[in-house]
This record gives sequence, structure tokens and C-alpha cells, in this order.
Amino acid sequence: MELSEELIWRGLANQSTFEDITELDGGPMNFYWGVDPSADSMTIGNLASAMLVKHFIAAGHKAVLLVGGATGLIGDPDGKKDERNLKSREEISRNKTAIVKQYSQVFSGQEFEVVDNYDWFKDINFIEFLMTVGKHVPMGQMLARGFVKSRLDTTGISFAEFSYSLIQAYDFLHLFREKGVTLQLCGGDQWGNSTAGVSLIRRMDEGEAHVFSTPLVINKATGKKFGKSENGAIWLDEKKTSAFQFFQFWLNVADDSVIDYLKIFTMLSREIIEELEESVRLNPSSRHAQHTLAREVTKLVHGDERLTQVQEANSVLFGKVNVRELSEESVALLRHEILSVEAGGQLSTLLVESELVESLSAARRLIKSGGITIDGEKVNEDAPTNGRILVRRGKNKFLLVG
Repeated sequence: MELSEELIWRGLANQSTFEDITELDGGPMNFYWGVDPSADSMTIGNLASAMLVKHFIAAGHKAVLLVGGATGLIGDPDGKKDERNLKSREEISRNKTAIVKQYSQVFSGQEFEVVDNYDWFKDINFIEFLMTVGKHVPMGQMLARGFVKSRLDTTGISFAEFSYSLIQAYDFLHLFREKGVTLQLCGGDQWGNSTAGVSLIRRMDEGEAHVFSTPLVINKATGKKFGKSENGAIWLDEKKTSAFQFFQFWLNVADDSVIDYLKIFTMLSREIIEELEESVRLNPSSRHAQHTLAREVTKLVHGDERLTQVQEANSVLFGKVNVRELSEESVALLRHEILSVEAGGQLSTLLVESELVESLSAARRLIKSGGITIDGEKVNEDAPTNGRILVRRGKNKFLLVG
């Protein structure tokens, strides 16, 4: 498929300033995409836009990946009801380092250049900026923005957040001049900020530039923006969302959404995805599509080694692998996800100590009635525990012993 055809098929095509998006199928273009370091990690919402970037790079276009050291100090007001708390330069610096590290992982094996808009904003004189840039930006254009109208009618908006789109517009102008960038990629919620740059380039340099956006991914079950779980946002940083939880999130997506997510969040071919679509139709209980999705996205974000450990830990919980067969790395991962105690104590005592059962008498009754399994086998007698074992109560209450 040509790039334009693939983007449409995958559901990655949204708004565009191109009259015909087949223009993307021509010669290579320099484009940019950016993330503000308001946090020390991207989420899977950012990952959807990152996948758009991966397809553009694969099609031969040249990527400039921006980390917003300047805009991150202010905060993007889009979709926010109240003013953001300003971040310190030290926090933004740490966040930038973390985001760039994630760029390296997600775009591993592909060519890209990283830039930081703080590098060109830190020395700009405010009066000079107003004279050379501000004079070319109509107030009507900025006041027409939906979020500006909303904030003016409710909580109000500071000049700093009001000016965010002007700063982002200048990013596009700077990269147009310095890097030959003629295209910005963005999520659907960034359309207004991005087209402001197109207008500024036209007004100041009489240049032609374009924007291509990808739609926000919506959870069909809730109708809300995709990327949340019961514990909050799904992050790419393992310290915020563990690799095991990350894998489980994808493993548990609904049948009516899994093919859409395979198209958006993986680079698998159309042929493979259509085969998986057939498996959902003919044998949904196998959850082959979900396992493929979880494997591919976890590998992309956390790498092959971590994926292997996650799969091993997952196999133990589902009784496919004995816990004694796990590597020490996989055991360490599992300890972070389920209850864990040292071996040697009486089974009933460990059940109570771990709060898997409320009392010794209840634990003994549960054991005697066959309500406890060890390594997938029911036990009927209370006994001392030796070595590493996996204890389970019911379907999803686990205790790692040893």
C-alpha cells in the first residue's frame, strides 16, 4: 500500500491541510512531531501519534522529533478547565531526558533527529518576539479557539497559557527555516495549535506548510478517550505502569476493539491483521488477536527481554508454566504484581499472614475443601511449605511463596 492508503486503512488519518493526502505518497518530506515534557513519560495516547510517525519514517520521510522544553514550562491548555501548575526547570529537564529515552525505544531502528524548543526560545528577546512574530498573528484567530472561549467564559485563562499556540506556531516557523520542515504531525486535539504554525509560515515567509493529524482513539465501551485503566493512565514508563500491567491491559481489550488497536498500535501487515480478524470471528475464545496485540506493543515499548519475562510470568499465573521454571528476573517481576512471602511456614499460616485468608480456621477449612491450589494442583492437607510455589485461591488471587 501507498502511505496514504495505509493510513486510511489503519484509521490513522484525520484532518489534513492537504487538498489530497496522496501528496504524502510523493518524494520525501521533512516533518516534525513533538511531546511536551509535562510528565516524565508518554502515555499510550501519545503512542497512537507515535505510530503515525513510524509509518511516515518507514515511507521515507525525514523525522524531526521535538521535546518541548519551552512549551513544557507553560503547559498546553487544550482540554484543561483550570490553569496548570508551573513546572520547575529542573523537573522539566528530568522529564525531557525521560521522553527522549522513550523516543529511542519506540523509534529504535529508524532514523530521526531530536530537537528541544527551549534551545531557540531561551535567548529570544520578548520585545523582539512581539515585533517580529506577534505582529503577524491576528487576535481574532487566537480568540476563536474553542478552549480559549471556554476558559474565558468559566475559570479564565492566563496570558501564558493563552500564548501557547503562538509559541508552538513559532516552533513550526523555526523548523521550517532551519530544518526545511514543511509538515507537522499531531493528534486530533492539537489541530488548532498546529495550523497556527501553517498560518505563521505563510504570513512571515510566504511559505507553504501542512498539518496531518491522527484521530484521538476512543474506548468503544466507555465512549471516552482511550488509554485509561482502573488505576489511571497507561504510561510507557515501567515505574508508572509496570510491564506486566501494560501487557495485561492489551490482553484484556474487548473483541470489538482489538482489530482497531492492532491496526493503530502495531506495524503488523494488513495480511496478518486480517488473519487475526478472522480468528476473532471464528474462535474468539482463543483470544489470539489480544495475545498478539499485547506481545507486539509490549515488545515495542519495553523490548524483547522484558517481553519474555512478562510472558513467562503470565504463563505461570495461567498454569502453563511451573513457577520453578522461571528465571530470577521473571520471578522478581512477578513479586511486584502479586502477594509474596518467604517459604518455610505452614500453608495455613502463610495464607493468613499474606491476608489471602482472614483467619487460621478459615484457611484450614478452605484447604480441606479443596479451595486452594499449589502449582495448579488442589491440596487437601495443611502442611509446611518448601521451595518456590505458587498458591492460588479462586480464579485470580495468588500468593508467591519462596
